[in-house]
Amino acid sequence: MSEFSTLRRRVLGESSSEPSRAPSPNPTFKDGDPVTLVSTSKLQKLSRKRGKRRSWLVFGLGGLFGIVVAAFFAQQHDVLNLEGLMDINLVSLLDAIPAGIVNDAKDITRHERETVNYDSFSVGLHLQSQGVKARHPVIMIPGVISTGLESWGTEEASRQYFRKRLWGSFLDKASWKRHIMLDKVTGMDPPGIKLRAAQGFDAADFFITGYWIWSKILENLATLGYDPANAFTAAYDWRLSCEKLEVRDHYFTRLKAHIETGVHTTGEKVVLVSHSMGSQVLFYFLHWVEAEGHGGGGPKWVDTFVDSWINISGSMLGALKGYPAVLSGEMKDTAQLNAFAVYGLERFLSKHERVELFRAMPGASSMLPIGGNAVWGNKTFAPDDHRNQTVSYGTFINFRESNSTQSPANLTVDESHAYLMKNSDTWYQDQVKSTYSYGVAHSKAEVERNGNDRRKWMNPLETRLPLAPHLKIYCFYGVGKATERSYWYREDRDPTSKLNVTIDTSLTHGEIDHGVIMGEGDGTVPLLSNGYMCAKGWRINRYNPAGVQVKVYEMPHEPDRFSPRGGPNTGDHVDILGRASLNDLVLRVAGGKGAYIEENYVSNIREYSERVKIYEDT
Repeated sequence: MSEFSTLRRRVLGESSSEPSRAPSPNPTFKDGDPVTLVSTSKLQKLSRKRGKRRSWLVFGLGGLFGIVVAAFFAQQHDVLNLEGLMDINLVSLLDAIPAGIVNDAKDITRHERETVNYDSFSVGLHLQSQGVKARHPVIMIPGVISTGLESWGTEEASRQYFRKRLWGSFLDKASWKRHIMLDKVTGMDPPGIKLRAAQGFDAADFFITGYWIWSKILENLATLGYDPANAFTAAYDWRLSCEKLEVRDHYFTRLKAHIETGVHTTGEKVVLVSHSMGSQVLFYFLHWVEAEGHGGGGPKWVDTFVDSWINISGSMLGALKGYPAVLSGEMKDTAQLNAFAVYGLERFLSKHERVELFRAMPGASSMLPIGGNAVWGNKTFAPDDHRNQTVSYGTFINFRESNSTQSPANLTVDESHAYLMKNSDTWYQDQVKSTYSYGVAHSKAEVERNGNDRRKWMNPLETRLPLAPHLKIYCFYGVGKATERSYWYREDRDPTSKLNVTIDTSLTHGEIDHGVIMGEGDGTVPLLSNGYMCAKGWRINRYNPAGVQVKVYEMPHEPDRFSPRGGPNTGDHVDILGRASLNDLVLRVAGGKGAYIEENYVSNIREYSERVKIYEDT
């Protein structure tokens, strides 16, 4: 879910700036390999000067693209008749565009192509020249939506889409919904439908042609000597709950086998690299793999087979934007659309249809906020409130008019969860209650008991890390990009709507923008979710009794303003996978040099963490 907003803003973009090559001291490691440790300051962005002509070009071509996309979706629902467009001659269209814009387009395309060719593999080649090489087998666990889904159904309605990707097959709306939605009761495949996660590196390197996700990391890993023999992408169907991933796809059984094979064939422990929701899936796996009746590996399995866990932008405490998605089919991106765009979106997929869609994908509900009021605040206070803030983040869902059961008093996160359950169908209530737990365990005894309850295996505030004293955890995430923190709602008085409430998009005042209040984070996941467990939670004994080492490396969001993906210094939730310094850090851990990475804090996460109302056992 977390990635829907990213795809709406940036499609078919590429990074366009060169990472720094500034020299730094050459220490000698224990194994004798000289390696340059590049400091934060020396991985700063290199900005290229671009004039107003480029801004005009981006605006002009973006507008043209927007018209074409809007027309495409309109055609699907008879808003416009596009038959006349079929006769348009593209050469004539180019003739109608001013020559200056066409020439600028050619220059920019040539410049971007040269930059991409130069940047590809550059971080890995730099480290290779310093003696870093492949050491630990690497297994990557992608985030939500990152993994491509393809149809394996052989019923008549599915045959034309056999082994085609869900996003690129241009299914009609009804067929698309029928394929992507899971059975509401079983949480598994509906009758006659069979979607499965694509496998191999192709599953997550690109979302669609030109829109890279893991490809930058793969390119750089390859320069150190990685290939399919010592690297693997553990793709999964992100629609399913973790329990159903194992029941239907034997996902965790296969992941366990890949890890053990990697160790047996290389003689080195594995490095696990997860992103976004993939970090929650991996945390679940760390419980499953050792539990009797499940993975059966026993209490020493993780310490035996796993060297490090690289947690990239991990939504360990959920993503607040997941709540309005399942409550009213909305988030900031829909709330701030203009009237024409809203009309087009509603014609394609109404809010009620989006609610139904999100709720019928149990994996999406794993992104609901974890920790309740202890983490996210009460009616007067939140740990990440600012000194001059007029309204506390603690009231998560606010109502300008509180005069009915549909629009009660302002709600905290705990109260919002109860409100969602009360206003949901029974099938969704049962699905959430039987699959997830969003609370806090305040004692060691409670944490140990929870180890036997699979509903709590995805919650790091109710269960502990494995007893693996040699395991290392690296938390790498972006900071400094505005992220959804709370919302203003109103009753939905639209007679055609099937929903009770909707975001109050008419409300824009002070910190409120079209009914949405922004806080700190990486644009998708709030700072408290990305950082609390790493900066404080896993330093509380009951959550980390073995003393697993945890390092935090925050990366400020410093985008190249003219790069569609933010360039090599972005801190965006998805685009950070192409960030130069992130790739540098991942390769160092994989190459066995992680011990030399020093923590780097940019935000106030340590201060906010101290205000969270979770404490050591007394």
